[in-house]
Amino acid sequence: MPDFEYEDRYSGMVCGLDEVGRGPLAGPVVAACVVIPRDQRHHDFIRGINNSKKLSKQKRVALSKLIFSIFPCAIVEIGVEDIDRINILQASLLAMRQSCEKVHRLIPLTHALVDGNKAPELPCPSTTIVKGDDKSVSIAAASIIAKVHRDVLMEKLASEYPGYGWEKNAGYPTADHIAALERHGITPHHRKTFGPVRDRLLKSA
Repeated sequence: MPDFEYEDRYSGMVCGLDEVGRGPLAGPVVAACVVIPRDQRHHDFIRGINNSKKLSKQKRVALSKLIFSIFPCAIVEIGVEDIDRINILQASLLAMRQSCEKVHRLIPLTHALVDGNKAPELPCPSTTIVKGDDKSVSIAAASIIAKVHRDVLMEKLASEYPGYGWEKNAGYPTADHIAALERHGITPHHRKTFGPVRDRLLKSA
C-alpha cells in the first residue's frame, strides 16, 4: 500500500502527479495533481487510497468524490489532435505540467512527486518515482481522480459512438475495439498516429 514516506522527505506543500490514458487508441490523455496537506491526513478514507488499477470502480468513484471535496487538486485533458501532433509522451507530460500549474496557482507547491521516470517542466522541484501509484499516497490519489474522470468521459463518448465498446475498454486496443475499427471506421476521437488506427487509414487511402 502507498504511504507518505516520499511526501515526508520534503517540507511544505507536496503534490502527487499521475496520468492515465497513454495506451488507448481513442480519447484524451488525462493527468491529475493532488496535494494532501499534513494537517489533513487524519481522514479515515485515506487508508483506502491505492493504485487506481487495484481498486474496484465503485471504490474509485467514492474515493474520487472525497479527494475532490477535501484536497487541492486539478485535472487536465489533452485531446487527440494534440496527441497526434506532439506524440503521446509529450502530451502526457503537458497534461501533468498543466495540472500542476493549476494547483500551484491555488497554493504554492514546494515539491512534486511524479509517477514514472520522466518529469515535465514544473513550477516547483520534482522527483520521479517508478510505480509511484504503489508507493505514494498523493500519486495514488492523482491516479484515482484521473482514471475516474477519463472513464466517465469515455462512457459518454461511447453513447455518441456505439459499437466500439468504450464504456468497457475505455478506448484501449482490445480485440473488440480493433474489430470495430474495421466494421465502423475511424471516429474523430481516434488517435490517427497509433498503429491500428494508422493502418486502417492507410488501407482506406
